[in-house]
Amino acid sequence: MPSGDTTNTSKKARKRALKMARLEERKLERRARERAAKKEKKRKRAEKIAAGEQVSEDERSRKRANVHGIKNPFAARVVLDLGFDDRMNDKEITSLCSQLAYVYSTNRRSPNPFRSLLFTSLHGRTLSRLEKLNDAGYKRWVGTEWWLESYDKLWTRDSTEAVPRDGEEAECEDSKSDEQLPIPVSRDRVVYLTADSSEVLEELKEGETYIIGGICDHNRYKNLCLDKARESGVRAAQLPIGRFLSHLPTRKVLTVNQVFEVLVKWVETRDWELSLYAVIPKRKFQEGSAHEGSTNEKSIDSTAEVGSQGEPIF
Repeated sequence: MPSGDTTNTSKKARKRALKMARLEERKLERRARERAAKKEKKRKRAEKIAAGEQVSEDERSRKRANVHGIKNPFAARVVLDLGFDDRMNDKEITSLCSQLAYVYSTNRRSPNPFRSLLFTSLHGRTLSRLEKLNDAGYKRWVGTEWWLESYDKLWTRDSTEAVPRDGEEAECEDSKSDEQLPIPVSRDRVVYLTADSSEVLEELKEGETYIIGGICDHNRYKNLCLDKARESGVRAAQLPIGRFLSHLPTRKVLTVNQVFEVLVKWVETRDWELSLYAVIPKRKFQEGSAHEGSTNEKSIDSTAEVGSQGEPIF
């Protein structure tokens, strides 16, 4: 059938397609207007400063808020291992990409963000999906690195291929990362988070790298991240959360972004219990039982299986 033949297309479907096309066109126009307005606002502010004019208190307060948002970064790296593209269906790929955006947003909002976010093994449908979202907006995420290659380049460093970045950020982002947080040259400073490990991670340490498996698999695969950690020759450890998650009446599953949020909350509070209860939706806990028997002792139930939409990652 010729590509232009629409005889088998219903009138309702054609109207819906036209409507979607108009919405997409309006969205692009709106983004262009917003960018132009933002540039114009910056230009006017720069002109005021250059002319010695007083900048409004509102503008100054916003500037201070932005500065305070990255005041105390935690000098450690979190790696999102995206090397599971072939293990997921299209719906799971879409869900994963949304979770990656939440990871970036969480880190950016935190008063104690991780200094480096590294996304590795970016390829296939995951890459295609990210390229389509917000005009490949992931390339403009501040404080992130995107590698086409695997995380094992952390210690080999030979010809690491990075995803090209947009605009000014592209020219210096990778060079800055080495000055801010030296890439580990020893594998004993790298930890892959997986619930299948018998080792428990008691605390996060500056100068170390923590890997989260970027996969949504609804529990189809077992020991996936643990096996990968062993093949890479890096430590594997679980977070000490089994005791708290054992109270969950529902399936003990966290998304990739929720795992990251727990790490960020720990950096802020230095308390696993507070971090978990701040992140896990309250509806998942049985009323009245979540804190029953809770003591200051951080006991562990290593059998808890919690992961990113199914895969045990810590």
